[in-house]
Amino acid sequence: MNVICFDLEGPLSPQDNAYEVTSLIENGDVIFETLSRYDDFLALEGRENYEPGDTLALIVPFLLTHGIRESDITEVSSRARIVSGAKDLIARLKTNGWDVHIISTSYEQHAHLVGAALGVGPDHISCTRLDLEGLRKRLTEDDIACIRRIEEDILNIDDDETMFKRLNDFYFEELKETGFGDLFSEVRVVGGARKVHALEGIAASHDMSPGELVAVGDSITDFAMLGRVRDARGVAIVFNGNEYAVPYANIALAGTDIGLVLEFAEAHAHGDDAVKLARTLEQKYRDDPRVDCLAGADVKKIETVIDAHKKFRKLVRGDAAKLG
Repeated sequence: MNVICFDLEGPLSPQDNAYEVTSLIENGDVIFETLSRYDDFLALEGRENYEPGDTLALIVPFLLTHGIRESDITEVSSRARIVSGAKDLIARLKTNGWDVHIISTSYEQHAHLVGAALGVGPDHISCTRLDLEGLRKRLTEDDIACIRRIEEDILNIDDDETMFKRLNDFYFEELKETGFGDLFSEVRVVGGARKVHALEGIAASHDMSPGELVAVGDSITDFAMLGRVRDARGVAIVFNGNEYAVPYANIALAGTDIGLVLEFAEAHAHGDDAVKLARTLEQKYRDDPRVDCLAGADVKKIETVIDAHKKFRKLVRGDAAKLG
């Protein structure tokens, strides 16, 4: 059996569910975008036990304070679109005997709903568990006041350096004294190294190595997963990727339709070199879709690919394209 692992938000569905859920609250878009930049900062500085995508933990105090419920996540998720070609791609992969998995930072309420629309069941989805109601019961009035204060600071502090210092104090000191305790232990987001762990578990369940898998991602939460597969000589495809993900793939695919992934997956399944195929297809596909072989790519080529993907990322994902 052949195995492929997809990120959800980006390659399969353009919606950033957490962003849209946070935008239900007043100034929620500003709060989320600030915390998304803070997430990138923490991930890139290598803070211990922090993973890219932990934005989905960072926003939880604000969701609770503003009365957001799990039903709101599901309602927003019900409006999610599917990337062109994704449903047919997964159906054809499964028909051809592929075991299709989704590894996503998304809350389970969103990942399971979109997964069902794509024909991928919960048992093949690794995602972030979120119990909002359980967490809500633990908050006191003093806890809520503490969260309200940091919310005001987010809306009023102008520069990121000052903001990030203030957020450090809140998340790593003040919040631990509330009913949350350690937020990052309570909300374990499946991003970064945790995606790698999920992928390795999937590979082990098939008595395979990561190098025998195909992985598809697009953002900062995927770079470790893509890099793990690429370095093990597997097929790591970045689809409409950003500057964090593109350098860690060996195949870059940009476009409005993800269906071309099938060609690379089937080449891999038949024992052919999918990376060599990408090099062959570079000249054939220069527009939509656009194919680039990233094996051995120099800095100039990486930058060119990032610029090309930026256009399609905006076209497919809209406002979510600006998030890490």
